[in-house]
Amino acid sequence: MKRTAVYPGTFDPMTNGHVDLIRRGCHIFDRVLVAVLIDTEKAPLFTVEERLQMIRAIFRREPKVVVKSFSGLLVEFMRKEKARIVVRGLRVVSDFEHEFQMALMNRRLGPEVETLFLTPKEELSYTSSRLVKQVHQLGGDVSGLVPALVHRALARKIPTGD
Repeated sequence: MKRTAVYPGTFDPMTNGHVDLIRRGCHIFDRVLVAVLIDTEKAPLFTVEERLQMIRAIFRREPKVVVKSFSGLLVEFMRKEKARIVVRGLRVVSDFEHEFQMALMNRRLGPEVETLFLTPKEELSYTSSRLVKQVHQLGGDVSGLVPALVHRALARKIPTGD
């Protein structure tokens, strides 16, 4: 039986920190399922389909990576996918409290679910999708923080005025 880990998130947009965690997950698991959340509480910059396409393009040469969207409870999605491990990134200490609460709730809802926390490379520890969008919108260079195709997509979605 293949060991599948689910890496959930909105990925709006995917950053090099996300890419780093997925690639490292591929060294640990037989399959990493990138689960793109269809979040009704947020107003994402990219549509779900755009995010799915970008992530699939980024990992087109990585057979261990599968990309799907989901809505509702993560544990229900995991049961459907026959996965028991959630991978989550911890960038800074402030991430821990929220991620720990989510891990405990997921365990309560699905006792079979375990959460594995990974830390990103040090140079990516401050990167977040929200910060990338803000810096890009203000004309800052985010090219080293996101994959090239994401950088081009950001330029199309958010003109910087230069």
